[in-house]
Amino acid sequence: MFAHPLADGAELRPLEPWQAAEFAEHVDRVRADIVRYVPFGAIVVDEESARAFLQRYADRQAADQARIYGIWVDGVLRGGTLFRVFDAGRGVCEAGVWLDRAVQGRGLITTACRAMLDWAFGTRGMSRVEWLCDPANDASIAVAKRLGMTLEGVQRKAYIADGESRDLAVWAILDDEWASTGTR
Repeated sequence: MFAHPLADGAELRPLEPWQAAEFAEHVDRVRADIVRYVPFGAIVVDEESARAFLQRYADRQAADQARIYGIWVDGVLRGGTLFRVFDAGRGVCEAGVWLDRAVQGRGLITTACRAMLDWAFGTRGMSRVEWLCDPANDASIAVAKRLGMTLEGVQRKAYIADGESRDLAVWAILDDEWASTGTR
């Protein structure tokens, strides 16, 4: 199994259906902190829904359309990263993240995202990585900035969640920009 070290005691690993119980327990712990910005916070409510969610990602990964990874700190699942959309034919993907507040401030998300972007651009030849977030999500915006992304605009009333129209900030970085950031 692959594991990418992020820091002392922290690593990035694939998150797979066989880990549904652990994922469900993790989502229960972080739900209140992530549900506003991370849609699966509302749909992963038990082991069965966790398994179905992870199976959808496994199926989409098999079709080269998405990927999901967990961040384990001292052996406990504490967050993760994903390519919510991965379109190799177009050369475009969308990265996303979530993290337990207990381990925030250690650079885990930025380090994990750098590894993901290195892989997307360097190994897979993507030309663009997008980062979509609520314009009020300061933590997500801070990561996009640390990754050298550019705010391309805000889609007003882009989607509805909990009966409320919400805006969506579109951040992105291109392959030649990533190559020149020196952050790899």
